[in-house]
Amino acid sequence: MIGKIHKQMSHDSWLFSKMATPEYTPFVFLLLLFQSSVWGVPVCQTPQESPTCGYKSCHATKPGMLNVHLVPHTHDDVGWLKTVDQYFYGDRNDIQHAGVQYILDSVVDQLLKNPDRRFIYVETAFFYRWWKQQTDDMQNTVKQLVNEGRLEFVNGGWCMSDEATTHYSAVIDQMTMGLRFLNDTFGHCGRPRVAWHIDPFGHAREHASMFAQMGYDGFFFGRLDYQDRNRRMVAREQEMLWRASESLTPPMADLFTGILPNGYNPPEGFCWDQSCDDPPIRDDPDLEDYNVDDVVTRFLHIAHGQALVYKTNHIIMTMGSDFQYENANLWYKNLDKLIRYVNQMQSNGSEVNVLYSTPSCYLQELHRANLTWPLKGDDFFPYADSAHDFWTGYFTSRPALKRYERISNSYLQTCKQLEVLGGPISRKGPFGAGDSETLKKAMAVAQHHDAVSGTEKQHVANDYARKLANGWAHCQVLVSNTLSSLSGSSAPRVYCEHLNISVCPLTETMNVYNPLARPVSWPVRLPVNGTAYSISDAKGKVVPVSQATAAVRQGRGYAVNELLFQVQAPPLGYSTYSVSLLQNGPPSPPSPLPRAPKAVQNKVWVLWYNASDGNNSESIQMSGAYIFRPNTSTPFIISKTAKIETLQNSVVQEVRQWFSPWVSQVVRLYTDSRALELEWTVGPVPIGDDLGKEVISRLDSSINSSGVFYTDSNGREVLQRRKDYRPTWNLRQSEPIAGNYYPINSRAYIKDDKDQLTVVTDRSQGGGSIQDGSLEIMLHRRLLYDDVRGVGEPLNETSDIYPEGLVVRGRHLLSLSPPATAADTHRPLAQEVVLQPSSMDFEKEFSGLQAVLPPAVHLLTVSQWDQDTVLLRLEHQYQASESKEHSQPVTVNLQKLFSTLDVLGVSEMNLSANQWKDEMTRLDWKAESGTHHTGVTNQLCLLSPLGRMKTADLL
Repeated sequence: MIGKIHKQMSHDSWLFSKMATPEYTPFVFLLLLFQSSVWGVPVCQTPQESPTCGYKSCHATKPGMLNVHLVPHTHDDVGWLKTVDQYFYGDRNDIQHAGVQYILDSVVDQLLKNPDRRFIYVETAFFYRWWKQQTDDMQNTVKQLVNEGRLEFVNGGWCMSDEATTHYSAVIDQMTMGLRFLNDTFGHCGRPRVAWHIDPFGHAREHASMFAQMGYDGFFFGRLDYQDRNRRMVAREQEMLWRASESLTPPMADLFTGILPNGYNPPEGFCWDQSCDDPPIRDDPDLEDYNVDDVVTRFLHIAHGQALVYKTNHIIMTMGSDFQYENANLWYKNLDKLIRYVNQMQSNGSEVNVLYSTPSCYLQELHRANLTWPLKGDDFFPYADSAHDFWTGYFTSRPALKRYERISNSYLQTCKQLEVLGGPISRKGPFGAGDSETLKKAMAVAQHHDAVSGTEKQHVANDYARKLANGWAHCQVLVSNTLSSLSGSSAPRVYCEHLNISVCPLTETMNVYNPLARPVSWPVRLPVNGTAYSISDAKGKVVPVSQATAAVRQGRGYAVNELLFQVQAPPLGYSTYSVSLLQNGPPSPPSPLPRAPKAVQNKVWVLWYNASDGNNSESIQMSGAYIFRPNTSTPFIISKTAKIETLQNSVVQEVRQWFSPWVSQVVRLYTDSRALELEWTVGPVPIGDDLGKEVISRLDSSINSSGVFYTDSNGREVLQRRKDYRPTWNLRQSEPIAGNYYPINSRAYIKDDKDQLTVVTDRSQGGGSIQDGSLEIMLHRRLLYDDVRGVGEPLNETSDIYPEGLVVRGRHLLSLSPPATAADTHRPLAQEVVLQPSSMDFEKEFSGLQAVLPPAVHLLTVSQWDQDTVLLRLEHQYQASESKEHSQPVTVNLQKLFSTLDVLGVSEMNLSANQWKDEMTRLDWKAESGTHHTGVTNQLCLLSPLGRMKTADLL
């Protein structure tokens, strides 16, 4: 069973049936005997009646007329000003009047009253909760509405994810969760045809690539830079073909993309929700305030104006907004009248036809137009809605939450892997009932564009963190059960969650689980009070805990020393290290570094920008959770020199730097390490001077970068950035710092012909290259004003532990390599940071793989699908021409991949696992460049043990 991964940067998803080795829960094999073959595993339900959903359900349009597609919709944030629970139930309406359960109740009631009406719904996290509360009769009614295309799901992920601060692996997970529920519940008619990101604050190329590989026919969004929009309106290029990968063969990552005309709001004067103030249509001619003629005239004027900036005789209008349709009768009663009275004008020569529609029906008409479309190859960052209002602050906002989300993603992958390797006992074993679902849902919610983005109210951010912590607790029970099964020991398990501040109860046995499919070498710093230890299979050194670490612990740990040693962990497996105390006394003095100076002149600067308070002659815009707007273009230096402490031993060389009471840094180089580590600690950021502060780390080098630098897109492909430049329009730069910041999800670099300086981050952050040879990355933000984008409070984080202001600690890994080989270092390094080993106690070494995967192949997903089926995703992680050695096709033997599982059969699916790959068809589009592809040339042959062969297009 050989799978050949032909294309660089490709994802490959398979469902495979499994059985255990004989000594491992042998009854699974008996269950598998009842399966005819893996190809029969159901993915999509087939409705009993012939459905008329999707493109078949669209209302007829009129050729030769301007067809106006009215799309009734609601935008329901999965947390923002209120928590997810508060939004669903309609609680805390003193903050914002919103109740999602009432929206769905009301919409279904109104759809039943008129078969012409349509409605789209997006956020599966809310719909799932509502669905579970409905009676069988109501569920059957809703299924009928879906089968008839009257209620249509678009996007369909658990949430509408952020595109700047999310990692692609977490996005794929949350999309898979939402789309699987729709598949399981509604079958073919529940599958969305259109991706719908109407509210995220800029758009990533990797998201478009993922949507294309998930089988979407098109993508619509609402926000883009105001200069870009103006140019596209004049050129009538608001709809385009987005070529979202430089490596995948077109049209594999091609996605038709449309920009909505009014964000996601209705045209001015045509909002008929209970939250709106626009007058209703008063159509009794005997009344003095009859206004039909005025409404029709204004609507026709708006429609004709919109048609001037789009390419076909079809235009779309979004009739809804945030949490609207709680009283859907208000909307539909007026929309019914609008359609009737505008269309009556056709008898008087009007050439405007109005209809209820959906994004997919609108998309179908654009496809039928058979036009060629402009081609887009870059992304839509950064986003600005006016000259001094760049939404680049949220790239860094709430850095502690961003880090917690990232390590929660790592732990979720560990949890899912062990659920597969452990079998049924992992979910119900000696430590009780454990599950991965709780953390899956918490992580899915955290991908929302007002969650990990950091653009929510403080109490909502706290709720996201609480949900993640609850998910960790459920996964820890599952992990303990699996370890008990694999080791034969039911001893209590202890987990280290605060090693970054040298707090952990483990002192005798340390085990490290590696979720990557290749061996890793990882430095461990174990808090201890002794001064000499022996470690099985490793050499360790004891060093004193730094003053910064002791201060940041705030009484949560009291170890005076750290035991440093390097661990080796097998792929998808554990290594165990026994630690024995040899000596307990005063620590030995550290070995000084050769010729260590008493003060260090910085080449890595820590600086801060003064955040704008709105008192500026150019603009009153203030810095806030969304907006980054420094008051000047020159950052303030915290200190040109630093108090230092140095140490050197056989494990590490370390320079500890204190720039001020609220900023410190440790520069580390571990023995045989591929990268230099910068551990930064920032906070509490002082605000006694009434100045908000944006704290950055700046790396200056002699590299001749010529105004060019590179950032990753959601952790996958890398895009080139150029200072004061946009590839698709002539930029008028008005904010020289904020307007040159981009999202850095996992890494960024600068280079010239000789050297490449790469920075790997441990969370999503914003950054740029403001000066040649320089990279700056924003670490922390503390602001005193709201930026008037809706959140209604300043980004001024405190906590019970840090009442004076939040303290944040993180790491940057720096590597300097020749450009030709740099990717061979920074790609695996970034994967190690994203999927970092977990430290816990265990009694033996174990690996879930029979063999190490090739360096170019990343094991993205191993997850239990149903009782006997596992979802497996492998990806080729190198871009075309990125690596001479690794940007090549790779062969993987799936049959001999796992050590505890026997693969009985395999079937390939699309990226989101909601369609069989050989059944996935997408609309074909023509680009203005003349490049037009009708299919994918590279294919994969999968051979089951039963001798059945299946040919499927690779993702």
